[in-house]
Amino acid sequence: MMMSMTMKPATVMRAQCTRTTTVRTTTTTTVAAVTRAAGVSAVRWVATGAIALDGGAAGMFDDIEASGLNRKALAFPHKEDFPSRSAVLGSIPEDCFKKDTAKSLAYAAISTAMTVGCGLLAAAFIPLQAAWWPAWLAYAAVNGTIATGCWVIAHECGHNAFSDNRFIQDAVGYALHSVLLVPYFSWQRSHAVHHSRTNHLTEGETHVPYVKGEIKGDLNLKAKETLGEGPFAILQLVTHLVFGWPAYLLTGATGGSARGVTNHFLPNINTGALELFPGSWKKKVYYSDIGVFAFVGVLAAWVMNCGWAPFLALYLGPYTFVNVWLVLYTWLQHTDVDVQHLAADEWSYIKGAFLTIDRPYGPVFDFLHHRIGSTHVAHHVECAIPHYKAVKATEALKTTYPDYYLYDPTPIWPALLRVATKCVAVAKRGEGKGAMWVFVDKNEPATA
Repeated sequence: MMMSMTMKPATVMRAQCTRTTTVRTTTTTTVAAVTRAAGVSAVRWVATGAIALDGGAAGMFDDIEASGLNRKALAFPHKEDFPSRSAVLGSIPEDCFKKDTAKSLAYAAISTAMTVGCGLLAAAFIPLQAAWWPAWLAYAAVNGTIATGCWVIAHECGHNAFSDNRFIQDAVGYALHSVLLVPYFSWQRSHAVHHSRTNHLTEGETHVPYVKGEIKGDLNLKAKETLGEGPFAILQLVTHLVFGWPAYLLTGATGGSARGVTNHFLPNINTGALELFPGSWKKKVYYSDIGVFAFVGVLAAWVMNCGWAPFLALYLGPYTFVNVWLVLYTWLQHTDVDVQHLAADEWSYIKGAFLTIDRPYGPVFDFLHHRIGSTHVAHHVECAIPHYKAVKATEALKTTYPDYYLYDPTPIWPALLRVATKCVAVAKRGEGKGAMWVFVDKNEPATA
């Protein structure tokens, strides 16, 4: 939907995305537009594709490590020089916005059948004995990876990208998310806020970086200095991938300071200036609780009748790996050493959307996870595009806006290690128009 960039926080876009503009454009933009940071006289591209700074800004980014993006995101111009959202939407073929309920249901059925089938095979052929724990660990990794596809389908329902039939869409999303212990409407709302404030330094939702000079940022920098790179990276990986998702649902961990501590089950817990669940969303949070706690009751009955072993082996193991995949995707979609974050005066919806990163997950994970990681830029430009139309939409964005489309070819595991090691806190670079917040990993004074 079209959304004013001056929209008040209380009226950020609702959970479902609708497209109301079909303006067409074939204008190709260029990042040759000057980055308007203080002292920056020009930004130009060199043969390597890396950013080169002219004039007084030479050295401004010397301490910023280059990812596979080659500092491309650091060259984004001021928001006023960005294309409008309507122009960007107009570059995407009209067909990409059409939902096919039968096709969506087929994808949901395939992911669900594969998940249930894998569980049945494990129950039939792997003994529930301690000596078989390596096999159960392998099963957890495999079926957790498969079940992530169910999570992605539910995510698509929450975005109004599954079907034009709202009842079918919400029924599928509610069921799949409840079985994965995700409060459907609660997360639908918080994730809409994430989309409406992507890479916003204070109002962003999930994976908002700590700021150098503030308590959490300085503690994070001190932790890395004390532990060293290797142990710090391990700490980051464990806390994010294993505990990150439950911590987010229960406390709003990694959310922006504007909303403070939040809870996806108790909507009145909100310590920030902005409400995460305003008005009628509070009632929807409680509707979500019913689904989650009903399934918790099913799990409790299972444990009482069959003992802990089947529950731990068949459900909790894969569930943990689903959470790992979820955080891995969201972490890497919006974070890297040379990807900027923006304060309110520099941020806009479309600029935040183009600060999303597509990455190479390979054909197996793309199939299982419905290309959620390799077509995520298009998803942030318009979240109501069905996943089976996202490749076509991505190609249109790459063709029309090559200077803004971000794709990092770095293999996933090295990219994840780089982010865990280097993305510690952000510091401000520049003043006025073009100012940005970039990652630093040392307690040394930042370059002004």
